[in-house]
Amino acid sequence: MMRRHSLLTSTPKRVSLVFVAHIHSKTHPHTLLGVPKQVSQTHNHYPKPSFSFNPFLHIFNHRVNTLHTAQHVEVNEVVGDVWMRMQEEATLDVTVEPILSSYYNTSILSHRSLQTALANHLATKLSSSSLPSNTLCDLFVKVLETDEAIMDAVKNDLRAVKERDPACTSYVHCFLNFKGFLACQAHRVANKLWLQGRKVVAVMIQNRVSEVFAVDIHPGAKIGSGILLDHATGIVVGETAVIGNNVSILHSVTLGGTGKESGNRHPKIGDGVLIGAGTCILGNITVGDGAKIGAGSVVIKDVPPRTTVVGNPAHLVGGKHNPVKLDKIPSFTMDHTSHIGEFYDYCV
Repeated sequence: MMRRHSLLTSTPKRVSLVFVAHIHSKTHPHTLLGVPKQVSQTHNHYPKPSFSFNPFLHIFNHRVNTLHTAQHVEVNEVVGDVWMRMQEEATLDVTVEPILSSYYNTSILSHRSLQTALANHLATKLSSSSLPSNTLCDLFVKVLETDEAIMDAVKNDLRAVKERDPACTSYVHCFLNFKGFLACQAHRVANKLWLQGRKVVAVMIQNRVSEVFAVDIHPGAKIGSGILLDHATGIVVGETAVIGNNVSILHSVTLGGTGKESGNRHPKIGDGVLIGAGTCILGNITVGDGAKIGAGSVVIKDVPPRTTVVGNPAHLVGGKHNPVKLDKIPSFTMDHTSHIGEFYDYCV
């Protein structure tokens, strides 16, 4: 059965997602089974999904899953105008807490766009006595207003936090208060500058993010969209690391080198991966699409797609020769414990 969907973003450019699949009406939005095999994305230059499933299925939710006939669907409300929602939420918050009116006006309501609001907020957070916020704001605005792919990723990150973190009550709540989100957006700017050869200023941003947010991401690292850095404190990502789309990472996670190699020496994380708190993934290894890494694990070998590893050193749940295969996208479900307790009989 043919399915064709067109997606209109809040930006002038049209994004088409074309895929072919047999989709049952009862398919769960988080499932890995019975989903599209081909996804065409034209809206960003971040690592493209290599999933056998479509990470955007979660966004479409029941609209895709309840279709029974081949047809062309315009899905305007799926993406929505995040910036408009943020302004509405900010206005409501101010009516509830009038003492925050000046803060909300400076951070959200006085700005003409998400780009200028984000640039100002990051600049305010990362400025210092010798690094004025105006200087940083000008730098951030120039990057954000000229790179549509970064802004698409920013919006996807906002949605990711809102959908996956039960502690997040609104988009504006995430934008103003979630340091994992802010650290990720600062990294996007730093990475752009790094690729432009402006490595000195890129490393300066990395340093300020590390000092202010306790998140240390090298500006050379490549990060996809739809990223959740939950709590975020103590996250370290090395220079040659690659993080795919729709990945969820908890606090105190290290994507590091082994200390023995130079060059391409850091992990490559696939799409839809969930990495539990306190995990160390070391070396130029691959964590396959849709895999789950249990909290506190030390991973030094490749992890097959749709599997779970846990322990120090990490072991495949179900064993090397017959690992348990996940049927749902772990970064969406945020399920940290399924199958692990069954594998380790000493778990209480």
